[in-house]
Amino acid sequence: MIRVTEDTYFHKGLRKKLIDTLRSKGIKDEKVLDAINAVPRHYFLDQALVKIAYEDRAFPIDHGQTISQPYTVAFQSELLEIKKYDKVLEVGTGSAYQATVLGALGAQVFTIERQEGLFKEVKKYYPFKSKYPLIKFFFGDGYKGLPTYGPFDKIIITAGAPSLPEKLLEQLKPNGILVAPLGEGEQQIMTRYKKGPKGGVKIETFGEFSFVPMLQGVAGK
Repeated sequence: MIRVTEDTYFHKGLRKKLIDTLRSKGIKDEKVLDAINAVPRHYFLDQALVKIAYEDRAFPIDHGQTISQPYTVAFQSELLEIKKYDKVLEVGTGSAYQATVLGALGAQVFTIERQEGLFKEVKKYYPFKSKYPLIKFFFGDGYKGLPTYGPFDKIIITAGAPSLPEKLLEQLKPNGILVAPLGEGEQQIMTRYKKGPKGGVKIETFGEFSFVPMLQGVAGK
């Protein structure tokens, strides 16, 4: 992958149009929109895709994965209700675009990736190491989470899970929020879990989305 790491007025203009699109599709949280606007999405894509990087659609990246549609990134971020310095576990680093948007919202992000090649590539070429030092990258099985670093204020799953891994819910703090696309097949239901102060859980659903499947274990290069 050949990357462009220059953010010109052309790119900023395309981002502004993207923000208008997201707003028209129902994204209301201005902090989320500001974060999307602050993160150059074209940095996470091959230079061949630069001119279409701000279209509201997913694109393929290496190792059979995708960078999510901006609307999906904004929607999940909005559901998380991020507060500054929230400790967030992200399952499925992918390109690190979603993690960077969470970083732009002020979160402390612990992101885990099961594809070793993708993990190494992202960690090596990640362009915002100095800007978002609170984003930490881990290689491992997302089904297990990161119990050593938990519990977490918020948890986000960025792949389609057949059902919610119980170990992740265990790593969510009381009053925490977990957002995940759940279900088998090509479509999943975006689901939000809100854990009460005494451990009870409220479950809400928010319609159909399409994600790559969440797989157990780790994968080599």
